[in-house]
Amino acid sequence: MSWRKKDKLLPVKDGEHTTYIEEGSEIDGKFTFTGTVVLNGRLRGEIASNDNLIIGEKGVVNANIRAGVVVISGEVVGDVVATDRVELREKCRVYGDVSAPVVIIAEGALFEGQCRMTKGRPAEAGQPPARDLSLVPIKQRSELPR
Repeated sequence: MSWRKKDKLLPVKDGEHTTYIEEGSEIDGKFTFTGTVVLNGRLRGEIASNDNLIIGEKGVVNANIRAGVVVISGEVVGDVVATDRVELREKCRVYGDVSAPVVIIAEGALFEGQCRMTKGRPAEAGQPPARDLSLVPIKQRSELPR
């Protein structure tokens, strides 16, 4: 099963339920869930899950987020940590640090914070170890070969 929005296929695993928190809804405190959640309301506190969080264009989140996949089209004030990937869509506003193995930032996204591309999940242990490229020296123009 998959879920479509504006002809873009979003990740939804077979057998998962999708929960919608619509505009006008407000949540205060710690929010945990399984499956896929589409949030277009307001949330203050903390979000924790191993599954998919989709913050819609009307979503306003003032919380630290931990999830498997996080797709942001609305506004987030807080740090975002994902075990799989984070997608910052074209009209989103994110004020906080982002950490995930894959980070996608669309043109037009507003992002104020630090981005850290982390290593993948331990299930990828069969692959050769990846080099830690988190700090790569940048050569000055005068150092480049001509």
